[in-house]
Amino acid sequence: MIFTLAGGIIIAVGGLGPALGIGFIGAKAVEAIGRNPEASGKIMINMLIAMAFAEAIAIYSLIFAFTK
Repeated sequence: MIFTLAGGIIIAVGGLGPALGIGFIGAKAVEAIGRNPEASGKIMINMLIAMAFAEAIAIYSLIFAFTK
């Protein structure tokens, strides 16, 4: 029982931060592309890399929640 609750809390807290981070990254990337459309290639690459790093934190918390 306690391990199930702990796993739920881990994944809830561990998913909240990356979700907000990915949202902010996407919003700022779209804003930057709107301001400078010629640089969309560089912006998209950097955006995808930053989103992958943020998503890795959520995946780590998911793995940790399953091991509890």
